[in-house]
Amino acid sequence: MMTRASKDTLTIALPKGRVMKQALKIFAKIGIEPLENMEESRKLIFDDKKNGLRFLVVKPTDVPTYVEYGAADIGVAGKDVLMEQERDVYEPLDLKIGRCRMMVAEPAALSAKDDPSQWTSIRIATKYPNITEKFFASKGVQVEMIKLYGSIELAPLIGLAERIVDLVETGETLKQNGLVEVEEIMKITSRLIVNRASLKIKGARIAEIIEGLRKEVEGS
Repeated sequence: MMTRASKDTLTIALPKGRVMKQALKIFAKIGIEPLENMEESRKLIFDDKKNGLRFLVVKPTDVPTYVEYGAADIGVAGKDVLMEQERDVYEPLDLKIGRCRMMVAEPAALSAKDDPSQWTSIRIATKYPNITEKFFASKGVQVEMIKLYGSIELAPLIGLAERIVDLVETGETLKQNGLVEVEEIMKITSRLIVNRASLKIKGARIAEIIEGLRKEVEGS
C-alpha cells in the first residue's frame, strides 16, 4: 500500500525524459527546484527538507497513479496518459510542454490507395487502446485492437496490424519505417495534476504553485 505524502512536505512526481527537463525549467521560474541535478543523477527521490519539497522521478505512465493514491501531491503527466488511464486526479493547468500529436499511421504503399472515410473494420496496434477505441467508435468504425508496449512502428512491417496509433513528434521515426500519417486523433501536451485530498490539506501552497505556473505558461 502506498504511503501518503507528508503533511509538511510537498511531493512532486515528474516523468523521466525530455518532459522532466522542460517541467523543471518552468518550476524553477517560480522558485521550485531541486538541490541536485536530477537529469544527471540515477536517484529516484530528491529531498529538500529546508524548503519542504520532495521530487520523485517515475515512468511517465506511472505519474497519475502516484498522484491519485497520494504518494505525490502534484505531478506532470501527458494528456495521452491521462485520457488513456482516466485516473481520479484534479487537472488544473495545461503546461504546454511535451508537445506532440496522436496519429493514425499506415504503410506508404497502403496509404496511396487507401480512403479512411471508407473504413468499416480495421486492425490497429497501439499503446492506447482506450483512446483508439473511443475515437473510432465515434466514427462508426469497428476496431480489432492489438496492445503493444513499444516499437509500435514494427507492427505493420511484419503484418501484425496494417495500421497503428501512436504519438508523433517530428514524424521522422514513421518515415524511416515506411509509414505515413493518415489522421490526427488529438494534439498532446503535458498537464499539471493534483491529488484531490492534497488540494484540501495543502490548498494554499498548491494554489500558489498553480497560479505561479499559470502566469509563466500564459506569459510564454
